[in-house]
Amino acid sequence: MKRRDFLSTAALGSAAGVLATPALAQARPNVSWRLTSSYPKSLETLYGISDHVARRVAEITDGGFQIQPFAAGELVPPLQALDAVSEGTVECAHTLGSYNIGKDPTWAFDTSLPFGMNTRQNTAWLLYGGGLELVNEFIARANVRSIPSGNTGAQMGGWYRKQINSVADLNGLKLRIAGLGGEILSRLGVVPQQIGGGDIYAALERGTIDAAEFSGPYDDEKLGFQRVAPYYYYPGWWEGTANVGLYINLDAWGALPAPYQAALEAACTEAMTHCVAKYDNGNPDALMRLVSSGAQLQAFPDDVLTAAFAESRKLYAEYAEANENFRKIYEHWSVYWTRQQQWLRVAELPYDYFTSAQIGR
Repeated sequence: MKRRDFLSTAALGSAAGVLATPALAQARPNVSWRLTSSYPKSLETLYGISDHVARRVAEITDGGFQIQPFAAGELVPPLQALDAVSEGTVECAHTLGSYNIGKDPTWAFDTSLPFGMNTRQNTAWLLYGGGLELVNEFIARANVRSIPSGNTGAQMGGWYRKQINSVADLNGLKLRIAGLGGEILSRLGVVPQQIGGGDIYAALERGTIDAAEFSGPYDDEKLGFQRVAPYYYYPGWWEGTANVGLYINLDAWGALPAPYQAALEAACTEAMTHCVAKYDNGNPDALMRLVSSGAQLQAFPDDVLTAAFAESRKLYAEYAEANENFRKIYEHWSVYWTRQQQWLRVAELPYDYFTSAQIGR
């Protein structure tokens, strides 16, 4: 190659390099978001999904996409997280759709329905059964979309100052409970109270409420409910699963480059897997510690469960008749629920029941 040709080629290569650098920069812009959580930092699993998503997104995008998480109350109150996202005050939030049933009961589908599916079934419905598409179609009117990002698994039935021996004992009971479970229990005489996680203990201690449900042993132990309400009931039929969504402002989502959208979806899926695993790992030992420290483990009487189940189906039928949004998703959800229960009765449930019955034999 002649020297003149070599210099010309080199010059073209240098120019191409200069042109390529801005192109790469445009493909990976710097994006900064704020994420508000409905949970305090003391609940390191539920709040921890926010840290997990932020860290993994930054790693996947080589620092191009930064998300700064904030605990409940640092930016907005815990029960106003979704409103903050909808209005664009923050780009995203970790919260429960069921906190917003006062606006429309259809929001509950993104968390769970009482006497609904378990965690595996609900995840299958959201990711493969068409549930998430229906949910996001509904919540788009609030200028948000949801990505499943965490889950508590089946929860406990809460902490009570007095024993519940029959449906009659529910009459006048002031119970902290979120979601449609409170609507169902109100039909059985309960006075539901919606209180953020960080404020429950004080309400119990002052006697503002008579009982409180929150999550399961791993979280409940940290909140110290056993010191002020000794009776610990199960099962938490109002949340056989509790999907925590990452709610994202639609305008912010639309402005996000496709690779960053993919990174966020991947990080959320990973966070959900870790969240479930952490609860499954921590709940057994936490329950034993709670019982050892004086918590009195109690099962809800059959008449309470039977009455609550009957009221749940009546409530859903009423919502479906009066609310087109609810009816559209409920009809789809109900068919899926029935199919999942039929399969559960064949393999999963008999296996779990038999093996758990072998303890101590």
